[in-house]
Amino acid sequence: MSVSIRRCAALLLISSLPLAAVAAPMHSQFLPPDDLVVRQEQPEQQQLLQVTEYSVVLGNQRQSNQQPIPVTSPLLVRLKGKPMNKGATLNQVILNFDGESKSLKKPVFDEASKTLTLSYPQAQYRVVIDLLRNNTVYVQFLTYANGHIWADLHTGAERPR
Repeated sequence: MSVSIRRCAALLLISSLPLAAVAAPMHSQFLPPDDLVVRQEQPEQQQLLQVTEYSVVLGNQRQSNQQPIPVTSPLLVRLKGKPMNKGATLNQVILNFDGESKSLKKPVFDEASKTLTLSYPQAQYRVVIDLLRNNTVYVQFLTYANGHIWADLHTGAERPR
């Protein structure tokens, strides 16, 4: 009789493992501490992308129909890659680098184009390029029912060189 109880317990444990694995977002170990208690619930949406290629675009535009004539030079990095989690549709990320705003725009995921747009201060440009040149980089996008949005670029666990 004790053998069948052990089998039932083992079967119950094994059948519960996939549920436990699905509960936490992939790459949750790379999230910072939740000091503001905004990520207590499970995410409604998760997009995880492994970056496989990138390109840098340094634009230049001049709108001549306005006075005074504004000259802008947008800096962006376009990331492409492969989705890493089940149900993920993300295949492109646009990183905008802003040197003028006092606050950053929130991350936006466009379902139609499967593009995530992130904004970073211009001072972070060198850090991002260094990560892309030297590491495997992932992009993570999480949305929560309470309206909280989290997005990041991170490397996998790396050993010091």
